[in-house]
Amino acid sequence: MQVYLARRLLLVIPTLIGVSIIVFLLVRMLPGDAVTMLLQDYSYASDADAMRARLGLDRPIYVQYTEWLGGVVRGDLGTSLRNKTPVAEELLSRMPVTAELGLMAMVFGLIIAIPIGVISAVRQDTWSDYLGRSTAIGFLAIPSFWLGTLVITLPSVWWGWTPPLRYTRLLDDPAKNLAQVVIPAIILGLALSGSLMRLTRAQMLEVLRQDFVRTAAAKGLTDRAVVLRHALKNAFIPVLTLLGLQVSILVGGTVVLESVFVLPGMGRYLLEAVQYRDYPVIQGLNLIFATVIILANLVVDLLYGWLDPRVRYQ
Repeated sequence: MQVYLARRLLLVIPTLIGVSIIVFLLVRMLPGDAVTMLLQDYSYASDADAMRARLGLDRPIYVQYTEWLGGVVRGDLGTSLRNKTPVAEELLSRMPVTAELGLMAMVFGLIIAIPIGVISAVRQDTWSDYLGRSTAIGFLAIPSFWLGTLVITLPSVWWGWTPPLRYTRLLDDPAKNLAQVVIPAIILGLALSGSLMRLTRAQMLEVLRQDFVRTAAAKGLTDRAVVLRHALKNAFIPVLTLLGLQVSILVGGTVVLESVFVLPGMGRYLLEAVQYRDYPVIQGLNLIFATVIILANLVVDLLYGWLDPRVRYQ
């Protein structure tokens, strides 16, 4: 397993370099550049060429990338072109917000998806199965940004209530923090739960027909023990794979919902950076997001051996 882990960790390096090159090139292909946006909104300077030279944007692309990559190796993600603040410091302050939202959304998604998927499989072709499948399709069809907008707008119109929009950090006041984060976390969790629910049901139906499940039932175990201790554990491996892949969906969901609910996280920071073509911020954020997604899928692969002892890492 140590050799497998070392090999996977080594593969992270070329993957991140490839991602950084793609992001570095694509962001510069967007209409308008950072200097144009700064001149339009802030009138920092009247000479665009002089400003590009001062920011180092007039140099060849490969020179800019090499210098940026060298800074990344030293732990320096650059300085925001818009705010003149170090990107790494800004990310350290915003990372806990996005991590809290993402983890809570994942927990809510599992809490919703697993029980409904199991019940739908155990009670196949009953009203509860039809209701569970319809719910899953509904969760997949409802856009998170639309649902978030409704949650903010309709209660304020009907009852004069809106979710707290002034962010409070978790360590400062846990109750106020959770009151603001729990609603977008549930909305994001609903988006994750639809596909998880459908896959849980499909895998449970397959596992429940296996010989070892019938043997466990023939030994006199209760239905609860057969389903939870034998069937669910074996059916959960593909669900775990999908959960690892959905980390990328979490990243996209946080970009939207952090903007809707005014959460000062990395997703909102990325959206603002794209609007102003803040290249160092976009590059640093995408590097962090790519690292999280790669490591999450590595953790999922390692968990296979815990769920299924037959899995061997060569």
